[in-house]
Amino acid sequence: MPTDFYSSYSAYKDYCSPSLAPKDIQRFDVEIWNPAAFSSALSCLEIGCGTGEFLTYLAHKGLEGFHGIDHDPDLKEVQNPEVASKFECMDVWQYLEGCGENKFDRVVLLDVLEHFSPEEGFRLLSLIKKVLESKGKIILKVPNAASPWGMNYQFGDLTHKTPYTSESLRQLATACALNVERVYDQKRGSRRRLITNAIVHKFLSWALLTPPSLWGANLYCILSPK
Repeated sequence: MPTDFYSSYSAYKDYCSPSLAPKDIQRFDVEIWNPAAFSSALSCLEIGCGTGEFLTYLAHKGLEGFHGIDHDPDLKEVQNPEVASKFECMDVWQYLEGCGENKFDRVVLLDVLEHFSPEEGFRLLSLIKKVLESKGKIILKVPNAASPWGMNYQFGDLTHKTPYTSESLRQLATACALNVERVYDQKRGSRRRLITNAIVHKFLSWALLTPPSLWGANLYCILSPK
């Protein structure tokens, strides 16, 4: 009988309400807001919003038309009061298929796509495409399976089904008739750490026969409709 690791997921993750420090705001600015050309006038759906850290960030940035969904009812208890009304515990398939005429300018999936099989990922992005405005964007973050630094993120969670590289993200996007606007790695740490990482990665790229195109432990990908 298959084991349902989601039944114990809240205990494993030990959910708690997120705090939004200035460094977190700066990180989301650099990693998502600026690259995906966000503005406070846009609407945004976050799929798999977890404890609501990014929802809290969107509220801080002045967005009003945003919504977050997740399948785990335990997450409702840890949402910050300012975004609790924007959170809905709901099955993603049921939600997307019931959106009707509702459209979003931005759809965000942070550490979500890897929880689905490739076939489910195709179905998920295809459904998201239907609820996306014509000039909308999908923002994904996944562990980078091409980098040795991404392996712990990918295989440290037994609910992860599919590892992704920049190339397999492009393959999935092509199958869904989506444009890949940009793929870039997440850069975290102090300025000194970032410089050290850049030096190490430059040496490894020279020393290895087939180095990854991106070394970061996690990848961001921005998609748009064709």
